[in-house]
Amino acid sequence: MKFLFLLALSCSLFASTLHLATSSNPSRLNPILATDSSSSEIAGFLFNGLVKYDKDSKEIIGDLAKKFYFVDDTTLIFELKEGVKWHDGESFDAQDVLFTYQTLISDKIASPYSSGFRFVESVTVVDRYKIEVKYKQPYFKALETWMMGILPEHILKDEQNLMNSQFNTHPIGTGAYKLEQLEYSKNIILAAFDEYFEGRPKIDTISFHVIADSMTRFLMLKSSQLDIGSVEPMAYERQLKKEFFEKFNIYEKITLSYTYLGFNLRKKKFQNSDVREALSLAINREELVDILFFKHAKVCSGPFLPGSAAFNKNVKVPKQDKEEAKRLLKKAGYDASHPFEFEIVTSNSSPIRPYAAQILQHQLKQIGVVVKLRVMEWQAFLNMVVFPHKFDAVLLGWGLSPTPDPYLFWHKDSDKKGGFNLVGYNNPKVNSMIEASQAMIDREKLSKIWREMFEIIVHDNPYLFLYIPNSITAVNKNVKHIEPALGGIWHNYIRWEKE
Repeated sequence: MKFLFLLALSCSLFASTLHLATSSNPSRLNPILATDSSSSEIAGFLFNGLVKYDKDSKEIIGDLAKKFYFVDDTTLIFELKEGVKWHDGESFDAQDVLFTYQTLISDKIASPYSSGFRFVESVTVVDRYKIEVKYKQPYFKALETWMMGILPEHILKDEQNLMNSQFNTHPIGTGAYKLEQLEYSKNIILAAFDEYFEGRPKIDTISFHVIADSMTRFLMLKSSQLDIGSVEPMAYERQLKKEFFEKFNIYEKITLSYTYLGFNLRKKKFQNSDVREALSLAINREELVDILFFKHAKVCSGPFLPGSAAFNKNVKVPKQDKEEAKRLLKKAGYDASHPFEFEIVTSNSSPIRPYAAQILQHQLKQIGVVVKLRVMEWQAFLNMVVFPHKFDAVLLGWGLSPTPDPYLFWHKDSDKKGGFNLVGYNNPKVNSMIEASQAMIDREKLSKIWREMFEIIVHDNPYLFLYIPNSITAVNKNVKHIEPALGGIWHNYIRWEKE
């Protein structure tokens, strides 16, 4: 008995926990419904897709699929890994893949991810570990869409209301970690899954501390209460001393994301292109980047990121021209006695964006525009402002795939409940170009149409494209075996160890 007690005590003493922070409570820990960053990040530890990107975010490799190949331009085969277990011990197989697809295309849910499957004609279970996917036409993102996390049929097959299901707070996945505790506004604890198909993670638990305040997160990182954390550029340049760098390694890279000011084009006052052009010309984007980022970011020139095949290097960032901005506003009927007024709404989940909003307010004031600011808690911002489209303008950001899909953000059909065309953009030419591009397998032709699309969207000013931040990540030196790659540091996290 004494021996068993000592054994249990020794195990608990040597159990390792990775301490992280998230700025907001996750809304739904369900991969097909996770639209906010906190939900997506945590669900990524709990679920797997059929495929994933390699460590450099360049090649697509198997995840739940051991093998995948195209029989022809419209027929895709997945051969699944055998012996994969769900967190409750049940076996994963092809029926789970079919069930996930059927759920995504059903009218029971509202998910922006459903659009990725709109060209699928059929999904057929060939045998227990083989799936055939038939497409109505060739589709350039046929593989990427199957990075979507797969759901367990045996748990959800009789679920009548997945949007409000208990599953969203008590998820069962195939991932390297399983949910052990969900304590809103306090702590979310994930435990290593002993039967994970790639091998049990070396770190026993991951603890996400829910901390809305960025300064509190920063102080917890400095005091080593967090093992990994983002560092804002100002803090990096002005507030970190030598002893911090003795305890932490720093990994910095440009992100696959950008921040923008999006106008609600459903509102009459933003439908005048002269007004949108004036607002664009009033902004000094370089000043914004210099003040907020100390050179740890770059100005964003459009909807697709530098380095991608869709980026148009010939489209230049607009230079501030206050006199031309005033002229355009006057042409649209606005002057000192009748100023253009609107409200910018953003969230406090990003420490940078409230400051960015203040700078934009100041810059726009110089051309006589009156801007009100509202900063909200993340979930309230999403549920009361962003998705119901109850805003004048939102200061937000998008994280993008290495292979962009303009349909999600710029096609009129994505202007719907749960869709990502938040501003109501609708350009018939762009709609047609997006529709034509979906079936393009030829990457040269696809790149050309994307670059043309880039130019048109920037010209229309549905957003003011602002900046592309670098991510500065501090990792405690007691976390071992981190291998930084072009895709970041997380690709091999199951092999990390914590001393």
